[in-house]
Amino acid sequence: MQLTTVIAIYFLIWWVTLFAVLPFGVRSQHEGEDYAPGTDPGAPIIHGIGRKLVWTTLVATLIFGIVALVYRSGWFDFAALTSWMGPRR
Repeated sequence: MQLTTVIAIYFLIWWVTLFAVLPFGVRSQHEGEDYAPGTDPGAPIIHGIGRKLVWTTLVATLIFGIVALVYRSGWFDFAALTSWMGPRR
């Protein structure tokens, strides 16, 4: 597999993981009952984006490692999957 393909796959896994991690630990201004006038009550009080980026990177690296292990070991036949999902002849 080419390096650009590996980077693209990792980026996609990282991006999906980011959207899965973002909601964790969020307390909205409405829940804290302390919000600035003119802002959305659903806006987070403290977003903690740095911590979430670190967790996203850790989880995405773990998922990518598992995917790479499955791909390299041959436990799953990707050629059979593509022929099964490909166009009918």
